[in-house]
Amino acid sequence: MTDTTLDLGPQARIVARLAEGATDEQLADGTPCPDYAVRNVLGHLLGLAVAFRDAGRKKLGATTDTSPGSAVPDIGPGWREELPKALDELADAWRDPAAWTGVTRAGGVDLPGEVAGAVAVDELVIHGWDLARATGQDYTPDPAALRLVHDFLAAAAGEADRGAFGPVVPVPPDAPLVDRAVGLSGRDPHWTRSV
Repeated sequence: MTDTTLDLGPQARIVARLAEGATDEQLADGTPCPDYAVRNVLGHLLGLAVAFRDAGRKKLGATTDTSPGSAVPDIGPGWREELPKALDELADAWRDPAAWTGVTRAGGVDLPGEVAGAVAVDELVIHGWDLARATGQDYTPDPAALRLVHDFLAAAAGEADRGAFGPVVPVPPDAPLVDRAVGLSGRDPHWTRSV
């Protein structure tokens, strides 16, 4: 998939900034993920940051064995401090080239390190978009992370028009790269929040 590693730090900082910009009043608002409110996307980001941190460190256990669909994620009272810390630790774990090699586990699934790393980047980029859209914030993902995610999702979709996370939403080939990646993830790039 990739011959080099990617620094997750820039994208993790973007997600942390978006989380900081989410107001308490927005936590119950809807998101592009039909079953998730803003608080659930934030809870998912916190859970995946911890799980993929441990996957990168090859520290397998409860955090890497739990399926993301086992329960609707939520946030606790300390999430504003916990999420940026977990995102920093996630990025730090994947700065080690060894994280991208061998086999690890995330969501209860054994994966090659480079695939797990790509999934972690995908989660940050796509859920960053979800969070930005749901909270009315501007979103410009890290360019290197966005390119990796687009290529990863395009390879997963192949010719079947079914991506890794559901049916591909058609997007014009000249649309911005972020819109094409979002469409490949099964989301409508034109989704807007209700106000």
